[in-house]
Amino acid sequence: MARTESTMLPLGSMAPDFELPNVVTGELTSLSKFAGAKALLVMFICQHCPFVIHVKDELARLGHDYVPQGLGVIAISANDVSNYPQDSPNHLKAMAQDLSLNYPILYDETQAVAQSYQAACTPDFFLFDADRRLVYRGQLDDSRPGNEKPVTGTDLRAAIDAALAGKLIDPDQKPSIGCNIKWKPGNAPSY
Repeated sequence: MARTESTMLPLGSMAPDFELPNVVTGELTSLSKFAGAKALLVMFICQHCPFVIHVKDELARLGHDYVPQGLGVIAISANDVSNYPQDSPNHLKAMAQDLSLNYPILYDETQAVAQSYQAACTPDFFLFDADRRLVYRGQLDDSRPGNEKPVTGTDLRAAIDAALAGKLIDPDQKPSIGCNIKWKPGNAPSY
C-alpha cells in the first residue's frame, strides 16, 4: 500500500468545474448542481484502497450528518479501471448502496477532473465555502489503517462546522494520506 500525501492545493483556489456521471443513476452531475449549498465537500475516493476502506463508515456518516445542514457532498473516483477493475462504476455503485450514501459518487474516466483538483491520493478532501473558494484540504483525522486510533473525522468535521457557520478555518492543516490515485499510462500529473 503506497502512502501518498495530498498536494495541499493553495487555500483560496476556486473549485474547478466538472460534469461527470453518477455511478448509481448514470445522470451527469456538475458543480452547478450544488449552487445553493452553504459549502461543498469534494472527496476523491475509490472502492479498493485500504485507507478508504478504513474510513468508509465515517464517509457515510459525514453525508448523513451534514447534507441536511446544507453541505453539498460529492465523491469522485478517478482510478484507472483497466488496471484496477474493482474501482469500476459497478463496484462503486455497490459501495454507494452498501453504505447508503446520500450523496453521489461520480466517475472521472478521463482523470481530467482529478488533475484539475490536483488530487493525489484516496481519500483526498477538498472543502469549499459558499463562494467555492478552497478553505480546507487535508486529513479526515489522525486514524490510519493499523495505527489503532479511532476514526472520528475530527479534523474535517471541525472545518465543515466552521465553513457552515461562516467562520474562519485554521490554515495550519495536515495533508491527507492514502493510496496514490491510479493514473492511466501517460496521465500521471507533475504536481
